[in-house]
Amino acid sequence: MQDMENSFLDIIKAIGEDPERPGLVDTPKRAAKAMEFLMQGYDMDIDEVINNAMFPSDTDEMVIVKNIELYSMCEHHMLPFIGKCHVAYIPKGKVIGLSKIARLVDVFARRLQIQENLTNNIANCIVEKTGAAGAAVIIEAQHMCMMMRGVEKQNSVMTTSCMLGAFRTKASTRNEFLSLID
Repeated sequence: MQDMENSFLDIIKAIGEDPERPGLVDTPKRAAKAMEFLMQGYDMDIDEVINNAMFPSDTDEMVIVKNIELYSMCEHHMLPFIGKCHVAYIPKGKVIGLSKIARLVDVFARRLQIQENLTNNIANCIVEKTGAAGAAVIIEAQHMCMMMRGVEKQNSVMTTSCMLGAFRTKASTRNEFLSLID
């Protein structure tokens, strides 16, 4: 933590600010704590997050959790991207606890990355941990690196998707998912 504090102190100095100014005296410590929180996904164990919340089920119908809010950080500029995630899977003998899907989104979102990889990581994890016949993830997010700097486009939204198993091979399954999240 001290290394991060020192780094934030160096940044404050490098931009020409006075780190002894009353509003900035504790900023390196606060910024380091904020970064530690924002990057907590690195320290999270997926199996501990799931915490045995897998339950036997005979259902083989699609399960969807939509509009899961997410906050992540772009690995290129270390600026936030903020949006919503829609997750679906087709159970095969077991289902995962509802809140665990949102928690899995957080595990992967709380890391430096690009949205494309975040989408794929969530879908692959759902299939791997549940043994599902397929998973689908769509993320819609606004990127501060595009809104606050660069092209400064305030209304741009990036959409990524990952379709695995039945969602990839069966157009009817994919179309059902897409119609239900609309």
